[in-house]
Amino acid sequence: MKAFILAAGRGERMRPLTDHTPKPLLVAGGKPLIVWHLERLAAAGFRDIVINHAHLGAQIETALGDGSQWGLSIRYSPEPPGALETAGGIATALPLLGDEPFLVVNGDVYCDFDFGHFFRLTVKGWKPAAHLVMVANPAHHAGGDFSLDGERVVYANSEQTLTYAGIGVFSPSFFADVQPGKIMKLRPLLDAAIAAGTLTGERFAGRWVDVGTPQRLAELDAELRNA
Repeated sequence: MKAFILAAGRGERMRPLTDHTPKPLLVAGGKPLIVWHLERLAAAGFRDIVINHAHLGAQIETALGDGSQWGLSIRYSPEPPGALETAGGIATALPLLGDEPFLVVNGDVYCDFDFGHFFRLTVKGWKPAAHLVMVANPAHHAGGDFSLDGERVVYANSEQTLTYAGIGVFSPSFFADVQPGKIMKLRPLLDAAIAAGTLTGERFAGRWVDVGTPQRLAELDAELRNA
């Protein structure tokens, strides 16, 4: 199973920190955010990683190289200035991701999710169209994104909403109608899958942080350094 790390965003809410440093290379607990992912992916058994980039992307390639220091093989999917949004970026990188379901992780979140959970499932033949990891709504996103009906992701309802964690497993066919190089968000594809009843998900109750502002980065850094 391959993993795709989304690292192309400009990080507007993190300015001025991201004026000179791409968001996934911002440091928390002594390590760049993206390195926490790489270490956990390697420990879970992943070996092939694809990373997209746009804003200051050369810094990402210089910092991470070919991934060998983590026992990984990293390949890169460069995007034009302004990037291609999530669905556009994934569709453009499909030639590097192969024909099997792959893991997608946002490069600007911190979590202790067991990525090996998905690795083990796919080894056993699990092939979802799209499967999302959901978390309790953080204070800055109190309304949430979706709800869960068992394992099926449904539109947000009044009973309980959850937030998409930026972690999911997707089959290449999920992006079959997205032209490589086209700017496209992920949400329209997720909405279509909900309408078709094919979008599944699960709730994660462990540590998860959307590192979207300098304050949240500072809080995470202090937490990790004091752990």
